[in-house]
Amino acid sequence: MRIVRYTYPNLRNQALATAFTQRSPWAGLESEMDQFFNATISTLAGAQTNNRFPVDLYEDKENTYVRAELPGVNKEDISIEFVDSFLTLQASRKQKTDQNEESFSLNRSVMISNEVQADKVSASYENGMLTVTLPKKEESKPRKISVSVN
Repeated sequence: MRIVRYTYPNLRNQALATAFTQRSPWAGLESEMDQFFNATISTLAGAQTNNRFPVDLYEDKENTYVRAELPGVNKEDISIEFVDSFLTLQASRKQKTDQNEESFSLNRSVMISNEVQADKVSASYENGMLTVTLPKKEESKPRKISVSVN
């Protein structure tokens, strides 16, 4: 199994990290620190925090997997769609405070290669971890080819 990529919630920081990776060994750390401080400043200022969340994307010979941590979300409050090579994950969570109830909405879209059998996509949710399994098409799976002697 190999990790294909880790997608960050903030695309601007991801683009910067990609652009500066060859020039600075600290580029990844710099973008993570920027993301942390931007989220902290937004929270302190009373602004709504980013409703996007990180996902892991990895694959093996048979499937591509998308994994996301969604703690505190009920299975019924998760919506998953796969349309035109985009996997869209949506979730909502309600949190009760002393006198009122707050609702949080999370969403994320991830581009997936066209090598997926869309009718066989499945998902599981256990202990706050969502795993979406996207089976590869037969023609895109690696095959072993024998060499014959003439």
